[in-house]
Amino acid sequence: MVWGMETSTEGAAQPESSPAAAVDPPVTAGPEATAGDTAAQAVAEAAAETAAVSDLVTGSTAIPPASLSPSRASDFMQCPLLYRFRVIDRLPEKPSEAATRGTLVHAVLERLFDAPAAERTAPRAKSLIPGQWDRLRETRPEVVELFADDPEGERLARWLGEAERLVERWFTLEDPSRLEPAERELFVEAELESGLRLRGIIDRVDVAPTGEVRIVDYKTGKAPRPEYSEGALFQMKFYALVVWRLKNVVPRRLQLVYLGSGEVLTYDPVLADLERVERKLLALWEAIRLATETGDWRPRPTKLCGWCDHQAHCPEFGGTPPPYPLPLKVTDR
Repeated sequence: MVWGMETSTEGAAQPESSPAAAVDPPVTAGPEATAGDTAAQAVAEAAAETAAVSDLVTGSTAIPPASLSPSRASDFMQCPLLYRFRVIDRLPEKPSEAATRGTLVHAVLERLFDAPAAERTAPRAKSLIPGQWDRLRETRPEVVELFADDPEGERLARWLGEAERLVERWFTLEDPSRLEPAERELFVEAELESGLRLRGIIDRVDVAPTGEVRIVDYKTGKAPRPEYSEGALFQMKFYALVVWRLKNVVPRRLQLVYLGSGEVLTYDPVLADLERVERKLLALWEAIRLATETGDWRPRPTKLCGWCDHQAHCPEFGGTPPPYPLPLKVTDR
């Protein structure tokens, strides 16, 4: 509660008749650069969302969407059917090496700040990796299957080595001995005047003595090309909007730290940016509401389909979605 907000315990065109037509699809940096980071972010946000509704549902009971996170917003803009599979059907997804590595690296960077400033060194950070990997296997046993076919541990060793290199690269981009984050892994939630609830998990919040706020997010992939930076900043502007609604403060800076390529992308938002994001999210939420009531969740094929776990249920790949678990709104004809 350092900063006064709760911290968590632990991203083809549609026909105009589609409910998703009112919302532009997100711009991405390409599947290779975004798939792992998006999945890692989704894992963290899904955990928070599951905890938030655990007292409302039991078993596999389906409920209508009740809130929006950056990952779920990106899901719907990328492919409405993917959103349905994840949010309404809650279909299981296999862990991936890229996403799990991202989760591991995030945990290490968070835990490093537990040490005194002078001890926040690269060797200290790398020494945290084995323990955080053990903890991850305990809290998410499904990740063990990633290396089930690696009895000698050679692939696991390479994978852990890649995590070490990502952690080491962070020290070329930021000096943790000179940082004292106000919050780490901060769960934030705000309700707009419309009733829409926004929630997410911010990797790091820095607050200057003057009160200026910087929101920081770590990415284990590569930075997008300049023409795709707007899509990359969507998540950060989402967080900035929530902070503004909660604290009545427009963050001074949004900062994306790309460990995969050793680059830092920054953006200084103004109030008009956040107001535009809010209007976009309200339009997106209206499209989600219509799709929920009508059951009209259409696939939007992109290059990211190759990374999707749900091809067996997707009509674009000859699959059939499971029976729709929510009641459909009856309309007069």
